[in-house]
Amino acid sequence: MPTPDVRLVRRWDLVARARVTLDALEHIVGGVGTTILASLAVLGLVLTALACLVGVGLYLVPGALRILRIVADRERGRLSRWGPDVVLSPDPVPSGLRAAITNPASRREACWALLHMFFGLLVGAVGMTLPLNAVRDLTFPLWWRLLPDGAGVDLWVVNDFPSALAVSALSVGWIVLTLALVPGLARLQAWPGRRLLAADPSTDLALRVAQLTATRAEALDAHAAELRRIERSLHDGTQNRLVAVNVMLGAARRALARDPATADAMLERAQDAAEQALAELRAVSRSILPPVLTDRSLSDALTGLAAGCPVPCRIDVDMPGRCAASVEATAYFVVAEALTNVAKYSQARHAIVTIRRHDDRLDLQITDDGRGGADERRGSGLAGIRRRAEALDGTFALTSPEGGPTTMNVSLPCGL
Repeated sequence: MPTPDVRLVRRWDLVARARVTLDALEHIVGGVGTTILASLAVLGLVLTALACLVGVGLYLVPGALRILRIVADRERGRLSRWGPDVVLSPDPVPSGLRAAITNPASRREACWALLHMFFGLLVGAVGMTLPLNAVRDLTFPLWWRLLPDGAGVDLWVVNDFPSALAVSALSVGWIVLTLALVPGLARLQAWPGRRLLAADPSTDLALRVAQLTATRAEALDAHAAELRRIERSLHDGTQNRLVAVNVMLGAARRALARDPATADAMLERAQDAAEQALAELRAVSRSILPPVLTDRSLSDALTGLAAGCPVPCRIDVDMPGRCAASVEATAYFVVAEALTNVAKYSQARHAIVTIRRHDDRLDLQITDDGRGGADERRGSGLAGIRRRAEALDGTFALTSPEGGPTTMNVSLPCGL
């Protein structure tokens, strides 16, 4: 006899299967809708082709192809909402008959429309018939008296209420068939679209090259901005203090012959200025690459950041190992800039930094319970965080409604 735990697992499996089936049924109905649109697009192409025989259709080709592209893009959007994204074709709609015939995207879209018009409709009709039959048989005892005498369902003649109840028992079989077949039918209906409407591999490669070109430019911009920041820090802070030390040492040398007591005070001031210059140099060096990342770990470095944050902050790091130094440095600076924004602008009472490593990705999430309304277009360092993340081919997402909370998600590739 199954234990309670086993029965609970089976119950949850059944519920999960029912949800998958309902989701698949929804997509089958949507697929039937696109079969109607595909039929209209094919009809437009056929009429345009016939009109081309007399020359008039040449002017109708661009419009027919635009209608076909709209229908195909609608199917792409439907498929992208259920499973992997189907990238929109970047090719422009051809403007002439010869261009349409030689354009690979238009040919694939026309083949999809013709196939989907028949195959998609057939599969969709089968997929919708199964649950409809289950509902019909299940509710049969409620309306069987409305049928003429001697009528029945599925070759089952019904003459009285017990036989009507027997028909309702058939609904169990329909329900089983629905749960077993509808998800597969939904995938079968979507197969032509995923096969014919997806972009060419060359298109994916072109998009990837464009993305890498953009991220490389952002990396160079981020590098230049970082150099400017270091130069300003050295020029405006450390250099001025070292100049002051040099001036005070010169004044102290001149004062030694006249008033040794004054020289001693100047030397003390020069020593203080030198110590401040050393402190600023250490701060600049830490901003380039925090030594704690080399000496200890990212978790320890972030714990130190949280300890210095005016807003109470909890660090939750779960990393099975170390990542590349550039990745850990980027993660450190992202958290540092985020906590600085939290302290300056958010009016938050608490903040949480969560870091997890999933396979080849390092995922960071910084959440605070402040007033929200953060927008990277207003400055505040958020655009710099995005540039740092995208420079490593990472992603950046910010959710900050008015009233809070604010959640920042950064994902960085870190290798296996």
